[in-house]
Amino acid sequence: MSPRLPRITAKELIRFLKSQGFVHEGGKGSHQHFYHPKRRCRVTIPVHAGKIIGPGLLKAILTQAGLEWK
Repeated sequence: MSPRLPRITAKELIRFLKSQGFVHEGGKGSHQHFYHPKRRCRVTIPVHAGKIIGPGLLKAILTQAGLEWK
């Protein structure tokens, strides 16, 4: 059985992505885009103040970024 993903906000996820080498690429409205120069992948994070990112969306974002939460 795999470990459960944590309940985090967009702000915490952005902090994690930046620590993994992702760079803010811009955004429009409530969505921010991040790009990793070496992996050449782009992820979009919905930023809604204080809202928790659901486990399904978090898993999809991490998979798209080629990362695992540890």
